[in-house]
Amino acid sequence: MGLNGILNVNKPAGPTSFSIVALVRRLTGEKRVGHAGTLDPAACGVLPVCLGQATRISEYLHAFSKEYQAVIELGTTTDTCDGEGRITGRGDTAGITLPLVQKTLQSFAGLIDQVPPAFSAIKVKGRQSYDLARAGIEIAHQPRRVNIDHIEMLDFESPYIKLVIVCSKGTYIRSLARDLGGKLGCGAFLKDLVRSAYGPFKVGEAVIPESLQNSITADQLASLLYPVDYPLTGWPHYITTLDEAKHIMGGIDISLPGINPAADSYCRAYHPDGRFLAVMKSTPDNGLWHPQKVFNL
Repeated sequence: MGLNGILNVNKPAGPTSFSIVALVRRLTGEKRVGHAGTLDPAACGVLPVCLGQATRISEYLHAFSKEYQAVIELGTTTDTCDGEGRITGRGDTAGITLPLVQKTLQSFAGLIDQVPPAFSAIKVKGRQSYDLARAGIEIAHQPRRVNIDHIEMLDFESPYIKLVIVCSKGTYIRSLARDLGGKLGCGAFLKDLVRSAYGPFKVGEAVIPESLQNSITADQLASLLYPVDYPLTGWPHYITTLDEAKHIMGGIDISLPGINPAADSYCRAYHPDGRFLAVMKSTPDNGLWHPQKVFNL
């Protein structure tokens, strides 16, 4: 049986998220490898990498909030909204004060409409947005509704602002930097970005690629793998009987005593021997639970 679990990788600046997946696939020999939550090449920090049957729960990880530590440079704009791009403008930062920055930051808290940067992985008519942008084709992305749960200034020493941001999926910190500079009237770009947390995964507990290589050489990879169900521990759980386990493995909807099915809710089902058995999705129309994903661990 192959490897099943999740690696909390601390992606360094430089490699793409896909290259980290390719590295894990090559080092482990596991063919089923995927990541949750793409990080730009220039960004670093938490990148959950799912192996084996854990790839089947990656879709649920996208619902988790993400925490970022960002450094924004005022007074300069770039075509990529970060330091990797071509400088497109300069602005005056002389009148940018601490109270003005604090007040402006609060306009980004909560639900906001955000336009993704032209240089992004979003697909436009089957092509990556950044490929079109590099070819000189103008991209006009539509605004997307995102949620900034928390935004706080950690330091301000003009022209640099250091922030901590907790946000929903689909949020572009590069766009936030661009829009902050726009509201301040001086322009800005994202100078540095670290994803410090992704749901239950923290950067202080993440493994760097070099350590991953050493652990595999020492046959200690298992100590780095989080269980397949680890990110789902906030959901209700149910330990089945043997008969209930057979029904779940057969794809049959069942009732789970003590867990009330509500619209669009999930829970975890476990075999009587303790194995993670299935992701169960509620079906409010009949008051039952449907085995959405069944695992053989």
